[in-house]
Amino acid sequence: MNLDEYIESHIDAEPEHLHALYRRTHLTRLYPRMCSGHVQGRLLTMLAKMISPHRVLELGTFTGYSALCLAEGMPDDGVLHTVEIDDESEDELTELFASAPGGHKIRLHIGDATELIPALGDGWDLVFIDANKRSYSDYYRLVLPRVKSGGYIIADNTLWDGKVVAESHDAQTSGILAFNDFVAADPTVEKVILPIRDGMTIIRKK
Repeated sequence: MNLDEYIESHIDAEPEHLHALYRRTHLTRLYPRMCSGHVQGRLLTMLAKMISPHRVLELGTFTGYSALCLAEGMPDDGVLHTVEIDDESEDELTELFASAPGGHKIRLHIGDATELIPALGDGWDLVFIDANKRSYSDYYRLVLPRVKSGGYIIADNTLWDGKVVAESHDAQTSGILAFNDFVAADPTVEKVILPIRDGMTIIRKK
C-alpha cells in the first residue's frame, strides 16, 4: 500500500456516482488527470460544508466531478454556476447534472470564462478556479471584486506538479507562477497553499 492508497482508505469513501464518473473520465478523456478524484473531491465537499456558500462560481468544469463535489456540500438552496469552454461537452454535462445527486444546484455555462465572469454578476461566497493556467491571474483580477467580504477563492494546480520550482518554465507554469506571486503580494486577502495532489491555494477575502 502506498501513501495515496493509505489516505484514501482512511477518509470518507468516494460516492459511487463519482467513482463511476472518475472511471469514465479515465476511459474516455485525453487528459484524465484533470479530474479532481477521491481525496481532492472529499476536501472540496468538506470545504463547501464548512463555508456553507449560497453562490458558488466554478471556472473549468471538465467532466463535472468537482462541481458535483462542491454541490454536495452546499446548502439545499445554494446555486453553483460552472463555466466550461469546451462546447462539445455541453450535452454530456447537461445530462450528468440532470441525473446526478446534487446536480439540480448546478447551472452550466459554455464559453470563455473571462467573458462570462462579468455577465454572471457578483456576491460570490466561493469561487473555484481550475481552468486555463495561463489565465489564472486574469481570472483572479476579475472575480476578486465580485467575491463577498469574508468569501473564498480556491485555486487548483498551484504547485503544478512541482514545476513552480523548476529552472525552466512553459507557458502554463509561467501562468501559475505569476498567479502565485500576485496572490502572495495581495494584502486584501489571506492565503495558504496546501500541498495536496497538484497544489491547492485557499484564499479568503478580508
